[in-house]
Amino acid sequence: MDAAGGMVQRARFLRPRRRHRLRNWYVNFEHPATRTEAGFDTFDLTVDLVIDPGLDRFAWKDEDEYAHLRRLGIVTDAEHREVELARGQVLAMLADRNGVFADAEAWAAWRWPLERCLSGP
Repeated sequence: MDAAGGMVQRARFLRPRRRHRLRNWYVNFEHPATRTEAGFDTFDLTVDLVIDPGLDRFAWKDEDEYAHLRRLGIVTDAEHREVELARGQVLAMLADRNGVFADAEAWAAWRWPLERCLSGP
């Protein structure tokens, strides 16, 4: 799902934990991937949002690295404004339980297929 005019993409990653249940939601802030002759170009903006399975707690990750990219001018002021807009959009979706978080309860209840393989018939 694109945010902030397509400058920043949000990706939903579900990470397994013990017992093959949802460990957390992971929102990655990056430029949209572009197709090239050699494959795809990507640019990760380093800042990420990690959210507990129940959507009740979250933490920003790698903000120090993001600040360093800002100081170096690798992330421009315009890009920074887009990131801030995207952050707000993600937090609004989280608060309203819509967008990628609309089916959070179903995802939290889902079990990785490996669990069935390990538990036997």
